Amino acid sequence: MNGTQAMLAEGVSEVAALRTVVLASADAGLRQRLRTSLTGLRWQVREASGGAEAMAQLEDARSEALLVDSWLPDLEVGEFATVIRMLYPSMELLRVDGGVDGGARSPRRNELLHALREAQGATLNDTAAWAAAPETVPVVESGVRVVRAAGQATPPIRKAADGGELRKREDDARLDSARQALSVLMGRSESAKSGVPRESMLPELVGASESMRELTRLIRLVAPRSTTVLIEGETGTGKEMVARALHRLSDRANKPFTVLNCAAIPEALLEAELFGHTRGAFTGAVQSRTGRIEAAHGGTLFLDEIGEMPLALQAKMLRFLECGELQRVGDNETMRVDVRVIAATHQPLEKLATSVGAERTFRLDLYHRLAVFPVEVPALRERLEDLSLLAEHFLEQMGQEMPRKRLTAEAMAKLHEHHWPGNVRELMHVLERGAILAGDRMEIGLEEIRFRRVTQG
Repeated sequence: MNGTQAMLAEGVSEVAALRTVVLASADAGLRQRLRTSLTGLRWQVREASGGAEAMAQLEDARSEALLVDSWLPDLEVGEFATVIRMLYPSMELLRVDGGVDGGARSPRRNELLHALREAQGATLNDTAAWAAAPETVPVVESGVRVVRAAGQATPPIRKAADGGELRKREDDARLDSARQALSVLMGRSESAKSGVPRESMLPELVGASESMRELTRLIRLVAPRSTTVLIEGETGTGKEMVARALHRLSDRANKPFTVLNCAAIPEALLEAELFGHTRGAFTGAVQSRTGRIEAAHGGTLFLDEIGEMPLALQAKMLRFLECGELQRVGDNETMRVDVRVIAATHQPLEKLATSVGAERTFRLDLYHRLAVFPVEVPALRERLEDLSLLAEHFLEQMGQEMPRKRLTAEAMAKLHEHHWPGNVRELMHVLERGAILAGDRMEIGLEEIRFRRVTQG
C-alpha cells in the first residue's frame, strides 16, 4: 500500500469512527428500534443497558455522540451526564427524548433526531434542557468532594501546548476528578441497590425482596400494552408509584398522566370532574370545563380509590371503558378519546361486587372490566427485608433539605419490630419525625423512633 492509499484508508477509518454512537437505555425494545433506524442512516450503534456499560463502550471506541435514556438502572442520569461532559467535551450528548445536554454539536445531529422521532413516535425538541438533571451534582476535585451546579459549564479538557506543564497537570487532575466522581456514583448505586438485578430495577420502586421482584416483573410485562390494570394493596403501600411506573414504561410515556382520587372529591362533583361539563350545566358552572378523562387523551388516567366511586357513576364509567366515548355533563354530543385506565383500591372490590343487598357497593361488570390485569402491592410487614433499603432511600431524600442523618443499630432493630399498619408511608413519617427529634445530631437513635398509637390511613 503506497502513501496515498494509506492516507485514504486512514481517512475512511476516521470517518467510520466518527459515525459511531453509543446508546444507553435499559429498555431493550427502544434500543432495538433506535438501532434499526440509525443503522439505516449508516451509523454504527454500540448498545449499553446501563451507565457503567456505556462508559466501557466509550472507552473502547471513539464515538461522535451518546444517546442516554431518562433513567438508567445503575447511575443517576444527571450526575452521569456531568461526568460524561468532563471526560468527553467534544462528544455530543443527547437524551433519548430529544433533549441536548452540552458537548459539541454533531454535524449529523439531524440524523440522530430523526432516528429518535421514529423510535419514540413523537415530535422531539432539540433545544430542551436536561429534564432529569438535579440542581447540584457532586464532583470530586483534587480529592475533595464539592458541589457544582448541574448547569454550570465545565471547562474543556485542554491538551498541553508549548510545553505547558502546568496546563497538562490541570487537565490530568480534571480527568482524574471526573473518573473519581464516576467511581463514587457507581459505588453508591451498587451499594444502594445490592442484590437486585440491574435489568429488573425500577426507579419508582425500592426493594430487593421476592415479592417486589415479582411486582416489577408484572409491571414490565403489562406496561407496553393498553390493558386496563387494577392495582390492589393496603393504604400507604405505594400504589400510585406503581401506576407511574406503568405509564413511564408504556408507549404513552410522553403523553399526560392524569390522577383523580375518587375519595377526595364530593359525590355531587365527581361526575363533572371526571367527564367535564358545559357552561350552565348546573349551579355554579359559569364556564365549560374539560374533565380528567379528556385531559388524559393519548395518555394514562389513574383512578385512585376507585372503590369510593358512586354506583350511579360506575355505570357511566363502564360505558366509557367499553366504547371509549364520553359525554360532558350538560352536553348532548359524545366525543371519542384514547385513554388507558389504571385503577387502584385498598378495598376488597371483588367482595364488594359479589355481596348481596346494601353491602353490594361496586358493580361486578365494572370490576371485571377493571381487573383485566390485577396487580397486588405487598404490605411492608410482608417484605421487612426491604426495610433497610427503604430507610436509606427516605433518609437520602430528607438529606436534600437537612443534614443527612443515619440510623443507629438500635433504632433499626426497633423499626424491624414494628407491625407497620401504615406501610411505606408510615415508615417515611416515622423517619422524618426521628430526624427532627434528633436535632443537630447526625444519628437517629432509639429514643427518636416513635410510633403513633393509632395510624391514620
